[in-house]
Amino acid sequence: MILSLLSALITFFEAPVLEVPVECDLTAVCSIQKYVDHDPSPARADYACGNLSLDGDTGTDFRVPTMVEMADGVAVIAAADGTVKAVRDGMADISVRQTGPDAIKGREAGNGVVIDHGNGWETQYSHLRQGSISVQPGDIVHAGDRLGEIGLSGNTEFPHVEFTVRYEGEALDPFVGLTDDFVCGDATVPLWSDSALAKMPYRPAVFLSGGFSDRAVEINAARSGTYDRFQLTPAAPALVFWVDVSGILEGDEEQMQVIGPDGRVFAENRRTHARNNISWWAYTGKKKPTIGWQDGTYTAAYQLVRKGDVIIDQKMEIPLTADTD
Repeated sequence: MILSLLSALITFFEAPVLEVPVECDLTAVCSIQKYVDHDPSPARADYACGNLSLDGDTGTDFRVPTMVEMADGVAVIAAADGTVKAVRDGMADISVRQTGPDAIKGREAGNGVVIDHGNGWETQYSHLRQGSISVQPGDIVHAGDRLGEIGLSGNTEFPHVEFTVRYEGEALDPFVGLTDDFVCGDATVPLWSDSALAKMPYRPAVFLSGGFSDRAVEINAARSGTYDRFQLTPAAPALVFWVDVSGILEGDEEQMQVIGPDGRVFAENRRTHARNNISWWAYTGKKKPTIGWQDGTYTAAYQLVRKGDVIIDQKMEIPLTADTD
């Protein structure tokens, strides 16, 4: 027993100390959408006893809200010193919803980089942006060195990098470390540095993006920025408010409202969620009134309440502008 404990301690002290693998604010622009799954059953549980994972997930997903941020370029960086072991590039940045799983069979990780940190430890960075990878096998890298950019390659529906840590070929959760038989809520020995952990507070649900349109909205179009420059004009046939949210749980109470310049609610959508949804898309709106749009600023409000606590409270505004047709 003593020798086994000593061996585990030696292994831990040989482990790399990890830094955040993306150059992005994880409390504002970027977010962690999925964590490693710790439930051995078909159910799921992340390290914090939440449901931000899918059954069998072995990596941590660092995402940007939309394709707009991806196009601007968000750097993926080495989490620790090491030697580049493998690289793949050349796969297009297209949602698997469009390509289908057969088109990426055997290449589900998309474009990526694997780094060997010695002593049996390695990290993998998957789904990187096509043409962004800046390292080659054999390169020596240090924590913080640029590897590529967040992308949409491989088996993914949203732009992100999946960060995977392995020890002797077995994936483990960097938020947990080498703890045996971990059950959510148990004590952890994270592989992250203290400064990295401070940059990654656990958020049970995240408002990723939202906006307005004058017609029915579609999730891929919204994530591509199609509606970002929408302006409400007197000729607009409708006013639709949409949201893209992660981390919905069964029992969550959701409210969406569009409020006119006179302070009255003219469109509303309320629901109590019947099941968990890591990725959630919703909208509400109304056709142009017979008397036309009222001049002024329209306010959209989104609220998510969990067990009586408001965990998302987001508002957006759009003014009525002169018709330029």
